[in-house]
Amino acid sequence: MVLAVVSDRPGDLVIPFSIAGSGNVFLDLGFDVAEARVMALRMRLMVRLREHLQEKGYTQVETANRLGMTQPRVSALFKGSWRDFSMDMLLTFAIRAGPKPELHLAAAEKRSAA
Repeated sequence: MVLAVVSDRPGDLVIPFSIAGSGNVFLDLGFDVAEARVMALRMRLMVRLREHLQEKGYTQVETANRLGMTQPRVSALFKGSWRDFSMDMLLTFAIRAGPKPELHLAAAEKRSAA
């Protein structure tokens, strides 16, 4: 992630710097590990659903009809408004759209004793 000090005052010094991210923006924003992983999964599902619908060439109105929602909701989905959609809702939309969601659970990471 690259950040910069931004100022609209002439002559201010702008110093770019970067901070290494964890690979999960929600974790970097301070959410706990479990919640960050769920939100990242939700976001990945939204992106994959959007990609699938765009690959099919559906308009937002056609998508709304297929998924049983309004066009403004489709717009929010396509813009990645992750707060507006639960995981259950996204899974339901994916099933209506055609992709077959599957759940795979990975083994838990071992925690070291402190």
